[in-house]
Amino acid sequence: MVAESHAAHLSQFMKDVMADTPGGQKVVHCLQCGSCGGSCPNGAEMDFTPRAVFAMIAADRREAVLKANTMWQCVSCYLCTVRCPQEIPITEIMYTLKRMAIREGKAGGSDAPALARTFTDFVDRYGRSFEFGIATRYLLFNKPLSMLKMGGAGMSMFAKGRLALTPTKIRQVKQLQAIINKAKELSKED
Repeated sequence: MVAESHAAHLSQFMKDVMADTPGGQKVVHCLQCGSCGGSCPNGAEMDFTPRAVFAMIAADRREAVLKANTMWQCVSCYLCTVRCPQEIPITEIMYTLKRMAIREGKAGGSDAPALARTFTDFVDRYGRSFEFGIATRYLLFNKPLSMLKMGGAGMSMFAKGRLALTPTKIRQVKQLQAIINKAKELSKED
């Protein structure tokens, strides 16, 4: 009975985040202690710290959260999650917010979705990352003028053998592609 009355007071945004995140129901136990933001190596770059995001989720400020750069600045190091005294899966919640922002068309202020799509396209095709392809395709379609600025760094990396000009496939890439396709199929069923 208590759990039902508590759930009735949750914002719809909070309910959505909890439903889309494994272990997400723990977010309601956030103490607002600041361990997450204080642990984050990229916290200074975030529009809002994770604890501020959790307060905003509770206040049903969906638009502000999904347009923020917070989840895109998360480097997935899990320091926040490990240090959280309430064991809130903070990093997983950041992934949930990324998916929501993309799904709802609110990730426009971030380059991360375009970069992630470029990266996953190469992994899907070759089974591994292809840095030169990622950089050139991403920059060409998203920031063409930036390509000129990065030319020197690219040439230096190539000269030192740190940048391949052609992609290489992993052995048995077809098996990886079958796994990826099955995962995509299963995610559509949810």
